[in-house]
This record gives sequence, C-alpha cells and structure tokens, in this order.
Amino acid sequence: MLSTRALRAHLLASRLAGDVATSRETSLRSYRAFAARDPRVTLGLDPRWNWSVRDVVALMADRCGVSADPEHVSGADVIDPELTLCRLAAFADRLGSVAARGGSVLFGTGHPHRLLGFYADLADAVSAAGCSVLTPAQGRCVDITTRFGVRTLSLEYVAGVAVLHEPGAREVGVHSHSPLPVRVALQAAVDVGGPLPDLVVGDHGWVCGAGQLGVEAIGLADTDDPALFVGEAEGRVSVAVPLDDAVRSDFYRPLTRYVLDLTCLSQ
Repeated sequence: MLSTRALRAHLLASRLAGDVATSRETSLRSYRAFAARDPRVTLGLDPRWNWSVRDVVALMADRCGVSADPEHVSGADVIDPELTLCRLAAFADRLGSVAARGGSVLFGTGHPHRLLGFYADLADAVSAAGCSVLTPAQGRCVDITTRFGVRTLSLEYVAGVAVLHEPGAREVGVHSHSPLPVRVALQAAVDVGGPLPDLVVGDHGWVCGAGQLGVEAIGLADTDDPALFVGEAEGRVSVAVPLDDAVRSDFYRPLTRYVLDLTCLSQ
C-alpha cells in the first residue's frame, strides 16, 4: 500500500502539487474570464452565485492553496499537497461508494494524452468489482466551436474512457474543455432507454457539464480550472481534486494506486 507520506513526496517531486507549471498569469486570466462568465472557462457550469475576480481568487486559495493576494500577479502557481491528498481521499470515497453497490460509472477526459491511463485503470478496477462502465454515443460526431470555427470530432471510448478523436486519426485523442461530449453521451443514454451513470469521473467539461445536469461528478482540476471548484462550492460537483493536470502521464500512476488502495479495489 502506498502511504500518504510517500504520495505527498511524489506530488512535490513530480510537481503535481507544490510549485506547479501553471503560471500565476494563466490562472488569473482564467479567474477573470470565469468572473465574466466566459463559456470557454465555465466549462458547462452556469454559476448560481455572482463571482467576482476576488471571490474566485479567495475560493481557489481555499480549495487549491494558491496565493490569496489578488496583487500577486506573476510567477509559478502553487497547489497545497495537503489539499490534494484530502480531496483524493474524498474522490476515492465517492468512487468506492458507487463500486460497493455495483453502480454505473461514465469516465471521460479532455486530457487524453496525460490522464487517459489514470481513468482507464480506475475503469478497469470498478468494472472488475461489478460496476457498469458506460459507453453511450460511441462514434457519435460532436461539433466543437473554436476560435477558428466549428471542429467536428468523434466521441470514442478507449479502455472504457470517453475521448474526442479527429475522424480517421490514429492519435489517442484531442484536448478539450467542452461540456458537449458529456451532454451528447447522457442524451444518448436517455434515447436508448439505457441507464444513466450514478457517477461521472473526469475533468473539464465532463465534470462541470454532468454536474450542471444533476449527475454526480468528481474529477481533477488545475489552478486555472476554477469552474470545478466553483461547482464544488455550489454543490453541483461532488469532489474537485487540485493538481497539475498536464504532467507526464506516468506521474499519475501512484495516484491511481492510492485511490484504489483507499477504495479496496486494488488488484
């Protein structure tokens, strides 16, 4: 079993927490955009409360450990590893609860190049425990609006995890913040009379989009992803785990092991 002390050391050594690669400038830009309700940053969440930039900074200081000083405007951002460990435990608790009752889970990621392995190992573990890992809307086209126009992508499942693909491409998937994939997946489940997920596990729009529709969601979020933490504060996201979401994919393996140990799903 991986100890909490060992995982904390790993978080700092890999820069999953502590001084992370995300800059303070990038985070503040996202906080300003969120306060302005820019859909590129709200990720499918329609905030119930009015969030000023100062409110968002204060929330992110509380939930992530970034500086609470709005005048601190440059340098590397910071994630408190104790907050990461705390929310990972809460993440494991929610996942373990669904697994214990043999519920259904939908996994999806907008960070396939970094986080696919993390979610795929969780999907494999809950499936082995008797959960249904859902794959609705396989192969469905999703039109994503970008600053360059509309981009048509395909919703595919890799090892039980939903990702967006360029049609015909061999790549593992494309980076996306959009809530449209989870909306398409949930609507497809409704259309065929299949089960809706008891839990959505992912990041970006997968978590916020599901939470906005009333489906329980848990996920990972960086310091420039305030929407997940706002969703958590407003009660529509169950757990948002603060960590850098763009380090090397193998750096997430100890997190998988830690979560599976906590849920007693280790194989």
